[in-house]
Amino acid sequence: MQEIERPLVLCCPLPRTLELIFTPGRLADLRARYRLVETTDAALPGLDDAVLAQARYVIGQPPLDHATLARLSALRCIFNVESNLINNMPYDQVFARGIHVVTTGAVFAEPVAEIGLGFALSLLRNIHGADADFRAGREAWGGEGNRGARLLTGAEVGIIGFGDLGRAMARVLQGFRPRLRIHDPWLPEARIVEAGAEPATLEAVMTQSDVVFVTAAVTSENRGFLGAEAFAAMRAGAAFILLSRADVVDFPALMAAVASGHIVAASDVYPDEPLAPDHPVRSLPGFLLSAHRAGALDVAFQRMGEMVWQDMGLLDKGLPPNLCKRAERETVARMRSRPVSVN
Repeated sequence: MQEIERPLVLCCPLPRTLELIFTPGRLADLRARYRLVETTDAALPGLDDAVLAQARYVIGQPPLDHATLARLSALRCIFNVESNLINNMPYDQVFARGIHVVTTGAVFAEPVAEIGLGFALSLLRNIHGADADFRAGREAWGGEGNRGARLLTGAEVGIIGFGDLGRAMARVLQGFRPRLRIHDPWLPEARIVEAGAEPATLEAVMTQSDVVFVTAAVTSENRGFLGAEAFAAMRAGAAFILLSRADVVDFPALMAAVASGHIVAASDVYPDEPLAPDHPVRSLPGFLLSAHRAGALDVAFQRMGEMVWQDMGLLDKGLPPNLCKRAERETVARMRSRPVSVN
């Protein structure tokens, strides 16, 4: 294939790297099929007009203003490999030109759901606390070590947000036969029912659940929507598990609810990351902590690269992307997730 015939791809996948998301063999395939121009978010607008005009694809999620987008005259698809769609480009112009914006975030659904299950089991059975007690020589044996322990099997469970992660969470929970209530105002009830769950109000999920999983994305409408009143309405001793983004909760209010002993909680995400060394949540009993690591597995990153590779092949043939999730014009500009800075 002549150099001029190979489609040009702009690569600015931070915080990822091409070597992280593509296996060595697939990266070699990528370099053979395409001309790769590796750049950064900040440097992309300064590239020569001739380079921008030839770019067919972008791997990454760089901020694009109207002027830069206009210079990307051959652009067909932006492959967001951070996972969360970001409100950082003029989506009206993007969609008017027929440019696809897709995300590979689905690769994280199963890994995050699995660790979410682990959080639930540990909170209900105090696995983490019992381990710490044993190491400190203050273990409680037998039934003495199970005071307050509860089963997940047959429990009443709520999920807030039923996108890729919420659906994966529901699948992981199936073997425990929970009564599963789902709250997602962006979905028709039929989608929830066909997953074997009950559509529910936010109030019902918060007040009638033994375990609540939060898997909702951050939008312009839901920042901090779970606050002190919602936590106070939860059942005494219920478990609250935050898996998506910290901005959907009032984090100090969540900490206060745990500190009071009313609920227990686990989180993989925080309002600021990395978390300050002196942040009070680090020493808060009843709060299980994980350093935004739930989805960060090599297998997930490599699935991401494979999704991009296969969908690029479809687009090369004039077909729409199929594996990556396409941004919807009605909702994408309402997304308010902050990009991650660490893989």
